[in-house]
Amino acid sequence: MLHPGDAIPLGRRTLTIILLGALTALGPFTIDLYLPAFPVLEEDFQTTAAAIQLTLTGTMIGFALGQLIVGPLSDKIGRRTPLIAVTALHVLASLGAAFAPDLPLLGAARVLMGIGAAAGGVVAMAVVRDLFGGRRLVVMLSRLALVSGVAPVIAPLIGSWLLTLMPWRGIFGVLAAYGVVMLVSTVLFIRETLPVARRKDPGGATMRERYRSVLTDRVFLGVLVIGGMTFSGLFSYLSASPFLFQVTHGLDPQQYGLLFAVNSLGVVIGVQTASRLAARFGPQWVMAYSTAVLLLAASAIVITDQLGLGLWGTVIPLFVFMTACGFTFPNVQVLALDRHGKAAGTAASIIGATNFGVAGLISPLVGWISQDAGITATTMASVMVGCAAVGILALWFVVRPRTVGMLTP
Repeated sequence: MLHPGDAIPLGRRTLTIILLGALTALGPFTIDLYLPAFPVLEEDFQTTAAAIQLTLTGTMIGFALGQLIVGPLSDKIGRRTPLIAVTALHVLASLGAAFAPDLPLLGAARVLMGIGAAAGGVVAMAVVRDLFGGRRLVVMLSRLALVSGVAPVIAPLIGSWLLTLMPWRGIFGVLAAYGVVMLVSTVLFIRETLPVARRKDPGGATMRERYRSVLTDRVFLGVLVIGGMTFSGLFSYLSASPFLFQVTHGLDPQQYGLLFAVNSLGVVIGVQTASRLAARFGPQWVMAYSTAVLLLAASAIVITDQLGLGLWGTVIPLFVFMTACGFTFPNVQVLALDRHGKAAGTAASIIGATNFGVAGLISPLVGWISQDAGITATTMASVMVGCAAVGILALWFVVRPRTVGMLTP
C-alpha cells in the first residue's frame, strides 16, 4: 500500500468521490445558478444591470477569499472542521439571500455565500491528495475536474428551469437545501484524512510557511497560470454566449440549452480521456497538446466568423475548445497537488482562488471590447485566443515539461 486510499474498499471510495464531487459543484452552482434571474432582479429592485452584476462580482470575490482562508486552515487543523463550519455559513447566507429585502443586503449575502461555498472544492482536492498519489491521483482528480468543468456550464440551464417553477428567491432556497444536504453528508460520511502528526509536520506549521513552499515552486506557478487562463477562456464563453447565440444567431432557450449540453459533453470527453493519457505519458505532455488545441480552436472561431460562416462556423471549433479545456483541467490539478502533499489544502486554495479570481477579471473584457459593435464570435474568441496564448507561454517557459518527472505508479 503506497497511499491511505489504496486500502479503502471500492464502495466507500466511490461514495467518497461522489460526495467530494458534489461539494466541488457547490461553488460553481452558487456562482452561476442565479444568472438567468438577472433581468428579473433588475426589475424587482428597480436598478441597473451593472448593479446586479456587482452581486456576481461579490460572490466571486468571496469565493476566492474563502479558498485562501479555508485551504491553509485545513492544513493546520484538519479537513472536516473547516468544511463543516463554512458549509453551515453557506446555508445561512443562502437563506439570507432568499429573504433579502434590498440589493445591498442581497450583495452582502452573496459575498458570504461565496465564502461558504469555497470550502467544498478546496477541501475536496486536499482530501483526494491526502488519500491518493501518483497515477491513481490522476484518476481521482479527473473526477473532480469533470465537475469543475461541467458545473459552471450546466448551472445556468438548471437556473432557467427553476425560474419556470418558482420566483428568483426560490433559487437561493434550493442552494440552501443543497448546502444542508452537503453539511449532513459531510458529518455522516466524510472522515478526517489529515492525521494530527502531519498537521504538526516541521516546515509546514504556519500558514506563511505553507504559502512560501507552494509559491516558490516554479512548476506550481506555471500550472497556476495555465489553469487560470483556461478557466478564463471558459468563462469568456459563458459570459458572452447568451448574447451571441440568442441575440446574434437567434436561438430560442431550448436550442441554447442544447448547445450548452453538447459543449458539456466535450468537457466530459476531455476530462475522462485526459486521465488515461496523463497516467501513461505524464500530465505535462498532455497539456502540451491541449493548450495548443485551445489556441488553434479559438483562432478558428475568429477566422470562421470573419469569413461569414455563420453559426456552425462558431459551434464546431467551440466544441473543440471546450474539449481541450476538459483535457487541461485535471492535469493542472495533478501537477500542482502531486508536488505538495504536505500543503495540499493551501495548494488547492490557491488554484481555486486564481481560477475564479482571474476569470472574474478577464471575462468582462468580452463586453468591454464589444461595447461599440456588440458581442460577436470574434470579440468572444479574441479573449479566448489571448488566454490560450498566455497559457502556452507559461507551459514552455515556466513549467518547462522536460524538467518535470513522470508520476509514480
